[in-house]
Amino acid sequence: MSETEVEWPWQYAFPPFFTLQPHPETRSKQVSAWKSLILEYCQKNKLFIIDVREAHQLPLFHNSAINRKLDPTVVVSILSELSKSGNAGALDKAKHRWEIYWHTLEEWAAMIYDHVCDNGMQNSVLTLFELSQGEDVQDKEFAGIHTDVLIKALRVLEGERKCELILSDEEQGVKFF
Repeated sequence: MSETEVEWPWQYAFPPFFTLQPHPETRSKQVSAWKSLILEYCQKNKLFIIDVREAHQLPLFHNSAINRKLDPTVVVSILSELSKSGNAGALDKAKHRWEIYWHTLEEWAAMIYDHVCDNGMQNSVLTLFELSQGEDVQDKEFAGIHTDVLIKALRVLEGERKCELILSDEEQGVKFF
């Protein structure tokens, strides 16, 4: 995957940004800036999963120009903060792997359902591939969405009785109502 150019905020070139600040007010602003930066970076690069053990390999957490890396424990604490707003979710108990949602699952679900309704696809069955990679979704925000994130968004719709997931070994699809 090629990196999309991100406009780094001024803090990114400021070495203390990569060290968790002790003063509560300063730390709060720092964490807020990191949360915004992570969501923007992941959105621009269509990055849905971050493995904290490999985070230092991403320019996001490693500014080689100033030779600074964000400590993995700090990455986890920021991702934990993102999870409180519905923008991240730990995939394992050790909190090594995280899904990143620059749109919450509810927002993804609404976008997908709007697309289905706008195109008259209620009462039809679509494969997960069609929903994430199909020709008619290429201009949509959810084009290329990670399958696990897609399924979680569809589960939101299922809870609202707007669809039914079909997840068998033979088929991976969804029927919309």
